[in-house]
Amino acid sequence: MSIFSILFLLTLISSIIGLYKIFEKAGQPGWYVLIPFYNFYIWLRIIKKPLWWYIFILIPFINVFMVLLMIVEVLKCFNKHGLGEQALGVIFPFAYLPYLGFSPKEKYYDPDKAEKIKKTWIREWVDAIIFAVVAATIIRIFFIEAYTIPTSSMEKSLLVGDYLFVSKVSYGPRVPMTPLSFPFVHHTLPLSSTTKSYLEWIKLPYYRFPGISNIEHNDAVVFNYPDGDTLSVKFQSNISYYSLVREYGRDRVSRDTRNFGEITARPVDKRENYIKRCIGLPGDTLSIIEQQVYLNGKPAENPDKLQYKYIVNTNGSKINPKILDRLEITEGGSTSNRGEFVFFLTDEVAIELKRLPNVKKVTKYREPAGKKNNDLFPHYSKYDWNLDNFGPLYIPKSGDIISLNSDNINIYRRVIEAYEGNTLHVKDGKIYINGQEADSYAVKMNYYWMMGDNRHNSADSRYWGFVPEDHIVGKAVFIWLSLDKNRTLFNGKIRWGNMLRLVD
Repeated sequence: MSIFSILFLLTLISSIIGLYKIFEKAGQPGWYVLIPFYNFYIWLRIIKKPLWWYIFILIPFINVFMVLLMIVEVLKCFNKHGLGEQALGVIFPFAYLPYLGFSPKEKYYDPDKAEKIKKTWIREWVDAIIFAVVAATIIRIFFIEAYTIPTSSMEKSLLVGDYLFVSKVSYGPRVPMTPLSFPFVHHTLPLSSTTKSYLEWIKLPYYRFPGISNIEHNDAVVFNYPDGDTLSVKFQSNISYYSLVREYGRDRVSRDTRNFGEITARPVDKRENYIKRCIGLPGDTLSIIEQQVYLNGKPAENPDKLQYKYIVNTNGSKINPKILDRLEITEGGSTSNRGEFVFFLTDEVAIELKRLPNVKKVTKYREPAGKKNNDLFPHYSKYDWNLDNFGPLYIPKSGDIISLNSDNINIYRRVIEAYEGNTLHVKDGKIYINGQEADSYAVKMNYYWMMGDNRHNSADSRYWGFVPEDHIVGKAVFIWLSLDKNRTLFNGKIRWGNMLRLVD
């Protein structure tokens, strides 16, 4: 049993002991607190609240908020009306409830007979703000969260400037692993580019409540950036720390703060949020052959609006900007060669460009098989993979026993070390996990393979590998607003046709 589990049990037992004595002070048998479900009924009678509250006690996630609210009502029964007293009771119920129950100085007062306390307008506002913040935080953590598309990696399926809702209940809400944080911000305090918005005094282990569905192929998934466990404060997640290390060496990146900034680490739930499409599920074997994804030897279903890099050659003239606007071509431009342009296009738009009278040729860019792209996972010389020809690669699932050797250890190194918390060393061709020689590894979590729909302009699993299940945030479900950053309010800034729709 982990230290956290032991502390949680001690906290729970202490709170129950406190409620046992409080029940007795309220004229109820203390042992009622030990009867599941019935104990909440008696608790509601003690604080004189309507029985319809019980409905919310039975609803997951909401019941956490209800228990905190019921603790506040218990405090009121002991004339604890101060904001500080109530805050202490909510934050430290394992200490405050036993104090109220055992202290002979603390007396229970029936709520129906207690004198009504008139609050000042300041207290009314403070209570309202606290309630709003707590309620909004619970909704954001356990139900739904707003998210903005920051990059073009999912064009044309999701556009830069799309505002969408991410469902936490689809795959199951994840309990915050870093619970002490400034509300409504992710990892950095407002008006600062480097100050952390969270404290790591308390760290909770990964736990996810049951969801209403499982991740499926081609789901648009929001997740924490797997390469973001370590990062340069100067570059943040815009440039991967590990890519800097591969290019410049770990020692220089660590020492050269002038060029690379301070190096820091982030917990899982405070890493940058990314959105990609889930291409491979746990247990799949994935390959990319001539730009087509194959899963377990069969062609995978392609998303409707895949984009690729195209080279467009004209007769030397430019392409009319109004035509680019009509075809919604937003990425690319002219090269150093006269009459040559590079655009990121869907196949349908590429056909439209071919029909223009000044266009001579439209060629889809391809990286030929065998031409190694050094920026891609697993960053090992044996694998001559590139964006268009990749794999085969097995995606681990929980419970797998993976055979290890000197070649594939580079594929599963981060699974073993970074994601599942083991030490790993390779010496004289032998693999050591937690100091013990090993030729296999039992995988603890499920892993996923994420790719952007803008296949030649997406930093995705092809660059940094697997996405662990504890990094999954939720499912993108609904676009409620879409704004074009390159336009003004009166010149088409609001993309009406892309609003109020479900995410494909």
